[in-house]
Amino acid sequence: MTRSTALVCAVGGAFGYGIGSVLQAAGARRVRRTRQVVAHPLYLAGLVADLVGWLLSLAALRRLPVYQVQATAAGSLAVTVVAARLLWRSPLRRLGGAAVVVTTACLAIIAAGADPRSAPAVTYPVVVGLAAGAVAVGVAALACARRRWPGVHAALAGAAFAVCALCARALPLPPHALDHPPHTVAVLAATPVSWALVVSGAVGTMSYAHALRLGDAGAVTAVLWGVEVVGGATVGFWALGDAVRPGWALPTVLAILGTVAASAVLATAAPAPEPHPQACPQDAPM
Repeated sequence: MTRSTALVCAVGGAFGYGIGSVLQAAGARRVRRTRQVVAHPLYLAGLVADLVGWLLSLAALRRLPVYQVQATAAGSLAVTVVAARLLWRSPLRRLGGAAVVVTTACLAIIAAGADPRSAPAVTYPVVVGLAAGAVAVGVAALACARRRWPGVHAALAGAAFAVCALCARALPLPPHALDHPPHTVAVLAATPVSWALVVSGAVGTMSYAHALRLGDAGAVTAVLWGVEVVGGATVGFWALGDAVRPGWALPTVLAILGTVAASAVLATAAPAPEPHPQACPQDAPM
């Protein structure tokens, strides 16, 4: 895969995530119990959009560093803001418009400074660390499952999706994987990284659904992206050999932080639609 194709995949993933967030938020606000969220048609449609976005991001991660793909994915909030305005006529404040411009500029800096490399060959300690991270975030999510802490659930979702992205980057695909699908599937099924990817993805999905059900969609999404981008970028630099071009380190770090800050603003600029008057009484049990 060429660098330009990988960039197209990363941007396409951002559009998938953005549309998915709109649909998931709409579905989550129309049910009484968290377990009912995943059965709502709007939420299921959002999951399909998320799946498309995730698959495109997965492809991009084979060629681009984690921080670039994750920061681009965080730009999906700009898509969410535009979609919310078109679908629900949500007003776009000047601050939100400025955040869209900042996000675009930061992503341009990150794209220019990124050092594109193929996915690295990971060491055994890294594999163990990724598997342990998936287990740890899963245990933490189970421990907090009955707590009405939307911020905590959003942070856990962000951590889980960061682990998922790191696993996708580190996934040991054999040479010419597409030429021998059965062999490729057998290789992937035998590595802990694949299972860590599946577990962390499932934990992230459920934690995000729980957070959307309990809290404000904007604040929840902002926390998720903040943890996911910063956490994924940090571990990517430290453990997976992600790098920037010479002389671009400071601009890239500032652009990553700028993307996170703009994401927080954009998250509050795209509120979820009001739930149906009879669909979600405030005193309903979880």
